[in-house]
Amino acid sequence: MEQITKFFNWSELGMNEYLLVAHPDAAVTNKVIAEKESFTAEYRQRIAAKTKPHITIANFVAREAMEETILRYTQRICSQQQSFNVFLNNYSGFPPHTVYLRVQNPQPFKRLAKELKAVSNYISSCSCPPAKLIGNPHLTISRRVPETLYLKAMMDYSRKTFHETFMVNELVLLRRSHQFDTCKVVHVFRLQPMEDGFFGNLLFN
Repeated sequence: MEQITKFFNWSELGMNEYLLVAHPDAAVTNKVIAEKESFTAEYRQRIAAKTKPHITIANFVAREAMEETILRYTQRICSQQQSFNVFLNNYSGFPPHTVYLRVQNPQPFKRLAKELKAVSNYISSCSCPPAKLIGNPHLTISRRVPETLYLKAMMDYSRKTFHETFMVNELVLLRRSHQFDTCKVVHVFRLQPMEDGFFGNLLFN
């Protein structure tokens, strides 16, 4: 997911950038990190290995005074959502600069995005830009890749495979003053346990 901001220090306006993300479990995280490190070594793109694997669900800017309300809205939404499995299935890209792992089952993320529109509406009502909500769930391997390297990488990765599954039990809200700042954890939102039989229904429906 491409972020809504170019380089800009939002703290100069008394604002921060926020990201609501889902992280893979430890085993899948290690495998994705290995993919990022391999990309870095092959194409000399250092940024690929610097970022922790995650799927961005929402990206927005807001004043810190708005945090309490944003947390309350998001907590209410997450408390009504079940944990869900994520199926990573091979590679794709956003031309001309981003290589990512595809999410085979986007429906749970799209449900979250629909519910999070209430948060976006609140943010907009406070004279901040509306939140950018997930449209195409993916897990980035590398972004801001030069176009010539991107084209080569996509050819190379079309011959590779990657298949992993992990469960999302929580969402994490991160905060930073600009896109190159280190993200700080604001809050962790637990999802409801998955109902018995839900995994099987997801596979066969």
